[in-house]
Amino acid sequence: MTAVAVIIFVAAYALIISEKVHRTIVGIVGAMLMIIAGIISQETAIHHIDFNTLGLLMGMMIIVNITSETGLFNFLAIWSAKKVKAQPVKLLVALSLLTAVCSALLDNVTTSRRSSKSTLSRF
Repeated sequence: MTAVAVIIFVAAYALIISEKVHRTIVGIVGAMLMIIAGIISQETAIHHIDFNTLGLLMGMMIIVNITSETGLFNFLAIWSAKKVKAQPVKLLVALSLLTAVCSALLDNVTTSRRSSKSTLSRF
């Protein structure tokens, strides 16, 4: 039983690292395989889900998505690049600070991807 769990975990981790399959799909399929294999019961799996955390993350992702649609992240990235006159080292520091400030207020994963993508697409 333990060997099967380790194989499922390692396979899921390898697929997530390879990015050939979206990590959400890998996570769901991995969890389903654990339940189907009888390693964990469905009741135990549902008991370990923190719905408060899921609600918070979904809410933050909605806010970040709406904010990105307004162009705020593009504006901030371009504004910071202009302020440092696109000098590479200063630009790295400026974008790092911008991402840190935005991540302190919004969802970290989505914010850092949005600000770096928008800057890279402009230059």
